[in-house]
Amino acid sequence: MDIFDIIGPIMIGPSSSHTAGAVKLGNVARILLGSAPSKASITLYGSFAKTGKGHGTDKAILAGICGYAMDDPGIKEIFENCPIEYEFKYADNKEFHPNSAVIELTDGVMTVEMRGASVGGGRIEVQEVDGMEVSFSGDFNTLIIFHYDRKGIIGRITTWLSDNGINIAFMRVFRLDKDDRAVSVIETDQKVKDYKALESFQEGLRVEYYENFNTDGSDG
Repeated sequence: MDIFDIIGPIMIGPSSSHTAGAVKLGNVARILLGSAPSKASITLYGSFAKTGKGHGTDKAILAGICGYAMDDPGIKEIFENCPIEYEFKYADNKEFHPNSAVIELTDGVMTVEMRGASVGGGRIEVQEVDGMEVSFSGDFNTLIIFHYDRKGIIGRITTWLSDNGINIAFMRVFRLDKDDRAVSVIETDQKVKDYKALESFQEGLRVEYYENFNTDGSDG
């Protein structure tokens, strides 16, 4: 019996770390690109590299990149139905979490590279985006804002969120250097509508959004 014939309550596959978490990593990488990818390069590390094929990690992460949900039965046939060009690589890095992947995506114009780990129970941690160290889990609705480190930009963003009734649960700003590229990660209690309006605040600013479907969008 194929391992993907084992259907759990929220996922396809036998392992939350190797399948559910892997789908989620692929989903987030796709969101960071901001469009449907045409090409993917996926490097699996540690346990993902050594046991990933047996646990279906490769199928799961590719399905996530293609926009599949964790419980989509189509995951088991993703290799036959994948609409994009893809390649897998296998490596080891003792500094990385054992269930780590580096995902590079392109749509032919934009490119994004993300490193993340599946940390257990279907949970993930995104640790690097385009060479910048970051940290977010996907446990909340999450705005990922690519911008330049300029005075006042964070104030404008947080004011806009407050004016739109959005409460910030956690916020972190990561930058390469003073006045250089930066990424702001803002996790919120409510779903964020019209978030693309933030892109008018600074030339070159780009916003992507991960929606946690376990939240109800209420003010609680």
